[in-house]
Amino acid sequence: MPKTEETVSQNDPTEEESMPRMSKTPEQSQENSVCLEDHSPELIHTVKEVSKMSIAHEIVVNQNFRVEEKILPPNSPEGKLTEKMYDAFWDHLREQLSSIPPDFTSALQLLKDVKEALLSLLLPRQVRLKNEIEENLDMDLLKQESEHGALDVNRLSNYILNLMIQLCAPVRDGAVKKLKDVTDPVLLLKGIFHVLGQMRVDMINYTIQNLRPYLQEHSIEYERAKFQELLNKKPNLLDHTTKWLTKATADVTASLACFESTSSSSNSFETPSLTMVLYQGYLNLLLWDTEDDEFPETLLMDRGRLKEMAFQLDQLTVLASVLLVARSFSGNVLFNSPTFVDKLKSITKVLTEDFNSRPEEAMLSVSEQLSQEIHQGLEDMGLTALSSDNTTSLIGQLQNIVKKDNCVRTVIDQRIRLFLKSCFIRGIQESLLDFPGGLILIKEELEELGRRFVNLMYRNQQVFSPYYVEIFKNIIHPVQDSGREL
Repeated sequence: MPKTEETVSQNDPTEEESMPRMSKTPEQSQENSVCLEDHSPELIHTVKEVSKMSIAHEIVVNQNFRVEEKILPPNSPEGKLTEKMYDAFWDHLREQLSSIPPDFTSALQLLKDVKEALLSLLLPRQVRLKNEIEENLDMDLLKQESEHGALDVNRLSNYILNLMIQLCAPVRDGAVKKLKDVTDPVLLLKGIFHVLGQMRVDMINYTIQNLRPYLQEHSIEYERAKFQELLNKKPNLLDHTTKWLTKATADVTASLACFESTSSSSNSFETPSLTMVLYQGYLNLLLWDTEDDEFPETLLMDRGRLKEMAFQLDQLTVLASVLLVARSFSGNVLFNSPTFVDKLKSITKVLTEDFNSRPEEAMLSVSEQLSQEIHQGLEDMGLTALSSDNTTSLIGQLQNIVKKDNCVRTVIDQRIRLFLKSCFIRGIQESLLDFPGGLILIKEELEELGRRFVNLMYRNQQVFSPYYVEIFKNIIHPVQDSGREL
């Protein structure tokens, strides 16, 4: 029996959104509960609780979270195998219905699944419609009809189509109406099953949309309570979080010691505050080794997002470094043209997409392409073109950006991180008023990254602050930290 699968997407939906005429969440698919029965009840419960908390967290922090139909690439091994299995099922159904007398075994199972799908789309108040479905798709009665060769598949299919028109979202009206023209019973049942799967996805996403405001209001308390339940069962659940905060405390302490050693007005050593330590800890996450498994437990649900932000930060560092070097050779005239700057940015972004895996090749392409663009830009404006020596120097300096200790790249990286730290301390708007020099050409991109990063970490601080306070008390001497709060 084929199954409709769903997967989650973090991208903006490209299809026109329409409000489905249903809002009750159906039973969740059991496909992902692989081998859980082989484990202890406690582990099964823990996995389920973590899954609930992760889904609720994703809905709140990711406005683009939605469920989508899982479509396997047709040429992939999985896609080919799935297609063969589905084709085998429908071919088997056709053989059964074509036999004399007809065999309705597979058809009955399919009708049972369709009935369950239709019932899952109903609102609790739709009692009359529920009773109607139970009556018209009474499986015991249908089984008796099949045993006497009297099961009318076409009549049942038309009844199901009429129900689907009542229950589907407007965006599915066309697909359902097309099925009205299908006369082949197997193709009709196949189409019904496919569209019902899409209707189920529509309904789930509409439910998520309606659930989001409630989750946003109560998610902090919910996540904290769920985490506490897990912590009660596993007391060492905060071990990695403790190591993370300990390192951040050491970083802040070293920074304060360095500052005070160079400050003539300082008479006593300042103890770092938990707020300072948290901000440093959050910034350290953008430098996290992807192979390191000791990621803070309180941030595991955001690890994927933080990894993506770290990647974007590296890209912005390279982009700003490239533009700074290019500007030093082409002068302000070219870079006063937004069109020219946008063109260089677009070229650099495209050519550095694989920077992490092929840095030398990426920067070679960037240096060659940008030197040509600058040469052509100067010519178009009637300005003196770059000499061969300057062109060689430009290409060389651009290629040197590949080195992590490159002076331009190092300065840009430091300024980006100082800006992000300022966003924590002073807020986004005030930090934008004092924007770091050398980063103005990536201001829009850096502002967007800063907002997402800071908002995500502020929320983490709200959820887990009670745990951070207790951990911090054990890191800093209690006497020094008495009374300190977030």
